[in-house]
Amino acid sequence: MARDLSRLIPAAAWLRAYDKKWLRSDLVAGLTAAAVVVPQSMAYAGIADLPLVIGLYTAFVPLLVYAVMGTSRSLSVTTTSTIALLSAGALQQIRAGAPNEAVIPAAATLSVAVGGVLLIAWALRLGIVASLISEPVLVGFKAGVGFVIVVDQLPKLLGIHFVKGHLLHNILSIAGHLPEASLPTLILALGMLALLIGLKRLAPAAPAALVAVATGIALSASLDISRRGVELVGTVQGGFPSFAFPQVQLLEELWLAAVGIALMSFVETVAAGQAFRGPDEPRPVPNQELLAIGLTNLVGGLFQAMPSGGGTSQTAVNQRAGARTQLAGLATMGIVIAVLLFLAPLVRWMPQATLAAVVVVPCAGMIRLAEFRVILRARVMEFSWAIVAFAGVAILGTLRGIIVAVVLSLLALMYHGSRRPVLILARKPGTNVFRPQSAEHPRDEAFPGLLMVKTEGIMHFANAQRIGNVIWPLVEKLEPRVVVVDCSAVPDIEYTALKMLTEAQKKFLKMGVTLWLAGLNPEPLRLVQKSPLGETLGRERMFFTLVQAVETYQKQFPCKPVSAHETAAGGSGNDQERQ
Repeated sequence: MARDLSRLIPAAAWLRAYDKKWLRSDLVAGLTAAAVVVPQSMAYAGIADLPLVIGLYTAFVPLLVYAVMGTSRSLSVTTTSTIALLSAGALQQIRAGAPNEAVIPAAATLSVAVGGVLLIAWALRLGIVASLISEPVLVGFKAGVGFVIVVDQLPKLLGIHFVKGHLLHNILSIAGHLPEASLPTLILALGMLALLIGLKRLAPAAPAALVAVATGIALSASLDISRRGVELVGTVQGGFPSFAFPQVQLLEELWLAAVGIALMSFVETVAAGQAFRGPDEPRPVPNQELLAIGLTNLVGGLFQAMPSGGGTSQTAVNQRAGARTQLAGLATMGIVIAVLLFLAPLVRWMPQATLAAVVVVPCAGMIRLAEFRVILRARVMEFSWAIVAFAGVAILGTLRGIIVAVVLSLLALMYHGSRRPVLILARKPGTNVFRPQSAEHPRDEAFPGLLMVKTEGIMHFANAQRIGNVIWPLVEKLEPRVVVVDCSAVPDIEYTALKMLTEAQKKFLKMGVTLWLAGLNPEPLRLVQKSPLGETLGRERMFFTLVQAVETYQKQFPCKPVSAHETAAGGSGNDQERQ
């Protein structure tokens, strides 16, 4: 019974095993993380052009829900720069035709829709979608998001105004309005950036965002810098969020954006949870994380929160400060409540440039040129995917950029799946070890009239034709009696590939060539046996191992092994693959 409760409500597990010695570490970690969460949550609400208090709501309800339902013990769930920018794009159309006060319920409705998408994915057990975007594509996507956010925040750092549009329009507008920049705002912005970067390098354990916000508020209140043209964020409403039903009529406009935000929320959450997992902590459970993040968004949206997800920066702070359980998240939530109840009036003194600096520094860090260089050194193709993902976000926008990222990842998967090696095998002299023919091993043995072929990975519609394109020229050139395919490295055979094997068997018969299969794994064996191919081959043409197939061949066609290098099939496996 207790185990079933722990599966449904993960908090039951860590509460039952809670050690009182962890209490101090959890409280210190939660208070330390709050120094990052509070200013960043308000800053990310600003990215979405929402009132700053919405960011605080998003650092309140989701932390509570995730503490009960999440499987990562140190993950801090509020919102992220990526989610904020995606939300801004989703709300842009609604904002264009509605008064400002209508944007808050629209953002809450978007959060509910994101939660609904994630809960549907949980019900369908789609936790595997966490790996739907490849790492090079994700690097390019996040760099694109970081670049767009930095450009978006530059006007606040310069104290200039213009009607925002696409990225190129914004860049040209910033350049055109530079002469109108506010010098006091620029000086303050440079000071804030220097403070944030300096603390990050010289005192990485210090709550840089909180120090910058406190410094900005203190300067603003003491020097009354608003009279010198420095814009302030204005009044921030305090108090608890009120319950509000979602606006169902907006779901038709928001559902597609909700799918994209749900995907990124889940990917970022699982990535952060895995990256900052302690050595003695359990791994985040992807399907349970779908449920947890789905509920944080659904319940959060009912209390005016924007879409939420696991954040890397606050989770890193949480983990480094010693968080042992989600009690640290509840401690962070306690500080957020204190800000909402008692400190919200102070926020009105915060300069816009300070808030923009808090956003710009971590978002600029998302543009990791070193990772691009590493990808480029590893493989040019993956580097090109990273560049295209970056361009997709920068040119098409973040929501369409997600589609580009997913499509690129799927194309990458198909490309790699279709490029599985096709190897021509030979036997190492004096052993039963078979390896690809190679000029490095000229004495490896082949058997007259026997062509031994091996492929790796799932045989499916995307690579079946290519496998055939390698094997058929060899069969026509060498005219073997028997072609044996070593399937020991084939975990599964898709129907299209199975059908092509069946057709190849029929063509072989007309050519006087016999097809044998060796080393079939249980699942492919079951599929072959149920197919017409299995009926044709029978048990006598399917072997447990390639060794058994070769022994049978030598009994049926007595022959001495010859040097594979001297046969017409000689050459490296790579040479054969290029055919």
